[in-house]
Amino acid sequence: MDEVFARRDLIDPQQLKLLCLPSDAKGAVQVLSHLGALGLSGAGLWLLWGTPWAIPVFMVHGALLNFLYAGQHELSHWTVFRTRGLNEAFGRLFGFVLFYPRTFDQVQHVAHHRFTQDWARDGELARERYTLGSYLLWMSGVSYWYTRWRRIGRFACGIVTEPYLPAQRKIEFVREARWHVAGYLALIVVSLELHSWAAVQLWLAPMLLMKVTHQLQNTIEHLGMPHEPNVLTNTRSTRTNALMRWMGWQMQYHTAHHAFPGVPFHRLRELDARIFAERGAAPPSMTYLGFQRAVLRAFAAGRGEADYPDDRVWISAATHD
Repeated sequence: MDEVFARRDLIDPQQLKLLCLPSDAKGAVQVLSHLGALGLSGAGLWLLWGTPWAIPVFMVHGALLNFLYAGQHELSHWTVFRTRGLNEAFGRLFGFVLFYPRTFDQVQHVAHHRFTQDWARDGELARERYTLGSYLLWMSGVSYWYTRWRRIGRFACGIVTEPYLPAQRKIEFVREARWHVAGYLALIVVSLELHSWAAVQLWLAPMLLMKVTHQLQNTIEHLGMPHEPNVLTNTRSTRTNALMRWMGWQMQYHTAHHAFPGVPFHRLRELDARIFAERGAAPPSMTYLGFQRAVLRAFAAGRGEADYPDDRVWISAATHD
């Protein structure tokens, strides 16, 4: 994703140019530390399986797996590595693990950045408005994984209906989905031949059951913000600790990211300071748990997303956090 959807009135162009430089070294540190942590948690899960100690390790391993999407997201922006081939290779790998094909993710994500919070054109708003029940299903991962698997199967059958996907690229989405299906079938065959449950134990079970951890990040970024074309008001940042920012590839600085998507993850903290703190301002922000409490209160008594105005904030720190 080479396009930059930027607010050029917020920062000096020369400063922005310097911030936009990706780094193979910084990218390698982040990728290897995340994969290294997964290796350690996976080894611990394998060794402790069948004991009570496996439960917390299972939870950590599942969270690390799900937060690989933060990496895939950055790889889709081509901002993790300066060497473009590395972005492509790791982006394909992460997309396969997460049932989220890279080419589809990139095109959907361009639509999300270009038309953020536009119900008709934002690729991430191709859904029904939440009720309490549908929100809880999404948070649990049940409807999340269903939509991912159904889309891959549909694309593999040549059925591409998403309005935000260019018709001329349909063959790419179909071919990509078929490669994914072939890869998953190959893993099933190998697992059956080896009589091994390793793929379920170390990949599918923790990733599927711990989806809720990454949904904390997915939902806080835009839900309850106004549906207007202003990234400074339609996007929310997250107040959290350094460990979560590492696991989320600094995507908690989400307002800054939407203002300047071409800035690599490792410069987002500096970007956030430049466009907000140094100007005596602050982005809309909440904590993970404060946001979830606010959502559940907002959906209480049978109310749903459709009952709140599109042109105003209906979940904010000022009233709920």
